Amino acid sequence: MRKQRIYLDTSVISHLYAPDTPEKMEDTLRLWEQIRAGEYEVVLSQVVFDELAKCDEPKKGYLMSFLEGIPFTVIELDNDTIALAKIIIGRGVLAEKNFNDCRHIAAALLASCDIIVSWNFKHVVNAKTIKGTKVIAMTEGFKDILIYPPTMLVEGG
Repeated sequence: MRKQRIYLDTSVISHLYAPDTPEKMEDTLRLWEQIRAGEYEVVLSQVVFDELAKCDEPKKGYLMSFLEGIPFTVIELDNDTIALAKIIIGRGVLAEKNFNDCRHIAAALLASCDIIVSWNFKHVVNAKTIKGTKVIAMTEGFKDILIYPPTMLVEGG
């Protein structure tokens, strides 16, 4: 059986160490164990690494050590990613100020991911973005994609 291809945005990785939100951290660590067990094929984009680079030490080193423990594919940002991110903005799914979130979504669509996994309820895991992303996937010729928080995957989603 084919593994589901999941795109992890930066919010997921940053919750590997988030003692201020212990429930999210626990679910993220449970997801990480599933990833380490080979249950998913993981995709990241350069946006993730750019955003992680802004973290202070020792958190940045701690998060990077988690990434070193799993296999993943990195999607480089190119003109197609930028063009698709601009379509997301142009269709009113997200605003220009959320360009990195648009690039996460665009990278996941271009990489033919099955699921975008995010803790970003404000901009990514919400009805407007989920519906808008589905419409863009359909009208632009991409496969359908789901958007879930980690909890949906660790609880049998």
